[in-house]
Amino acid sequence: MEWVLGVVFLLLALLCSSLKFVNEYDRLVVFRFGRVVGVRGPGPVIILPLIENYKKVDMRIVTMPIPLQEIITKDNVSAKTAAVCFFQVVDPYKVVTKIEDPYNATSQIAQTTLRSVLGQHELDDLLAERDKINAQLQAIIDRQTEGWGIKVNAVEVKDVEIPESMKRAMARQAEAERERRAKIVAAEGELQAAEKLSQAAAVISAQPGAMQLRQLQTMVEVSAEKNSTLIFPIPIELLSMIPHSQASQQTVQRIVEVASDAVIKPLGATINVKKEEEEPIERR
Repeated sequence: MEWVLGVVFLLLALLCSSLKFVNEYDRLVVFRFGRVVGVRGPGPVIILPLIENYKKVDMRIVTMPIPLQEIITKDNVSAKTAAVCFFQVVDPYKVVTKIEDPYNATSQIAQTTLRSVLGQHELDDLLAERDKINAQLQAIIDRQTEGWGIKVNAVEVKDVEIPESMKRAMARQAEAERERRAKIVAAEGELQAAEKLSQAAAVISAQPGAMQLRQLQTMVEVSAEKNSTLIFPIPIELLSMIPHSQASQQTVQRIVEVASDAVIKPLGATINVKKEEEEPIERR
């Protein structure tokens, strides 16, 4: 009777040891007498003792940093860059049977691909077209790891180090570009202002009294300053409104003659207008 209990206890112990509970993110690649008989999991799995063994594979996404790599860009600029690679196992059978160390192999292929791809681009493309370069890296690495049962989800270039001399040259280039844009904007503003002034001049010249109104408005604006001296020129047209007496006509004629002579005289000449005797104005 005792040996029966011993056998039952032994069977229960073997059953308990053969029962495995596989997590949702794990898979078991089962070997029977050295041959792969399948992939099991998740949930409870029976592994026959002494006949079968297994290797567990994690199916979750792995974040693998790519160390800082020394590269030379297409325009012969020395730089250092680092990246990060996101991948996961999609075929546990290939990961176990096709390659010995899939994680180390993926890391090595990612480093060599990073140096090769970045060396085909210029520095400006490396700094400005990150998305395009990341997609290219992801496609190349994924194509090489596909036979290992590994899917590369993304590759991101996260850091680019360039020499200090190159940084200063790029800063000068950016400053020159900003100055160029500022000059273009100022020139466009002057052009638009000149066009508007030309239109305003055309409108003013079309109306005889517009110039006088503009002149008076300017004088009002200038007179707002307390410490300013205002010289008010009298247009010749206003003198024509004076009554047509002999004295007024002589005065106007004298002013016109003296003003005409002053045009050809050197600066600093003095204009004297003699005051004629006033004649009584005949009332009409």
